[in-house]
This record gives sequence, C-alpha cells and structure tokens, in this order.
Amino acid sequence: MKRRLKLTLEYDGSAFFGWQIQTKTGERTVQGVLQGALAKLPGEHSSLKAAGRTDAGVHALAMAAHFDTTTSIPDNRLLRALNANLPPDVRVLKLEPVSDTFEAQYDCLYRQYLYRMRYYRDDLSGMSLDRFRVLPLFRELDAEAMQAATTWLLGKHDFAAFATQETRATVREIYLCKLEITGRDLSLQIAADGFLRNMVRAVVGTLIKVGEGVFQPEDIKGILESKDRAQAGDNVPPQGLYFVKAGYDPWKI
Repeated sequence: MKRRLKLTLEYDGSAFFGWQIQTKTGERTVQGVLQGALAKLPGEHSSLKAAGRTDAGVHALAMAAHFDTTTSIPDNRLLRALNANLPPDVRVLKLEPVSDTFEAQYDCLYRQYLYRMRYYRDDLSGMSLDRFRVLPLFRELDAEAMQAATTWLLGKHDFAAFATQETRATVREIYLCKLEITGRDLSLQIAADGFLRNMVRAVVGTLIKVGEGVFQPEDIKGILESKDRAQAGDNVPPQGLYFVKAGYDPWKI
C-alpha cells in the first residue's frame, strides 16, 4: 500500500552540485544520493521533492522533503535503513507519515536560512577546518551599520535588485533579518515567505558593502526601489549558507 513520508534532512553541501538531480551532466546531488539509497530498499519509491533547491556548496540543517513509497518496512526501521545506505555527508534526522496531499515545497509557508562569516585577519585558527562552512573575512566590518541595514529589508518588498536571473515574480516578505555577533563570528538569520535565486547571498554581499562603508544602512531603501541587480552587492560564495528550516505553520515572532 502506498504512503507518503516526510523527511527532515541534514547535509554538508561541500561535495554536492546542489539538491536537484542533473540528468544531462550527472553531477553528484543530494536528491540523487537519496534516491539511490531508496532504490536499494524494498518497494517502489517516487522521486523526492524538497522544500528548497539548494545550490552547489550550500548546506542544510533541516531540509524538508517528501516521497511516496510502497515499502512494508516500518518507519523507524526505514529511517535506519536509509541512513545505512547514505554517505556520511547526508543524514535523515526524522521520518514521519503525512497525508497524501502534503507537498514539501508548496505547503511551505516560510523558509529560514543562516549565513556564517568569520574574521581571520588576527586569528587563523579554524580556517582550514571550516573552509567549506564559513565565509572568511580579513578586514573589520562595521557590524552595527550592518545590523541597522537589516531593518530596511524587513517586510514586503520587490527584491529584484537581490535576484540573479530570476523569471518568477520578485515580491517577497521577509519576517526575520538579524545579524548576530559572537566573538569572531557574524551570522545572518533570515526568514521569508520565499526566496529568489541567490537572494540570500546577494543580501549578505550588500550588507558587507554596508560594513565596509561603501553603502549606508539607509541606502538599502534606494537599492530595493531601483529593482536593479547592479545596484546591490555581489553574491557571496555558497559555503557560508545553510538551509535552517521549512515552516508549515504561519510565522510567529
């Protein structure tokens, strides 16, 4: 009997060419590895569909995905069997039954990401170990100005200036945009009803320009109004980006 299951996944994106299977070029992807593991287990299994399609090098702390299966393996054993057939850079954290109408992508009401940065100019410790997990910074940034700039991004705006080669509508609502400072680390927590292509990486690149004094915090307003990608900062590299959560209940502050 067919049933639908929801997975919560953790993965290190360093050695993946993103989430989605590349049917023509065949690069290693998270979806491909997961479906390969499922294929080794009894029953028939549909393709996995995720709440978000992370790009190459992007990590996930708790990605949501769903698939249909006819396997008779009980859910608790299926989780262990899946993990036994997965490489060490992917883990199923949770497996649970859902209704046959559940859609990991389309039922998702918000997505939350984290972007991590770290100062290395005066302390190189961790630079080799975390080279695929944080963005290295080698000059001091005005973190208070960056924090002030985040407030201009909150709410519903047209984020065309922060999107790369986007064909969808560009209006989004940001519920959370907070820069946290802990020792040498700067971390941006950001959540929205949806994100455009490379939007988080463009937001971080723009905040870095604020931290460098190239932009003032209030310049964010004009950048948004311009709808011009050339007005915002560059896309930062992917290694500091983590998918944190897919929310299926309305956002609560």
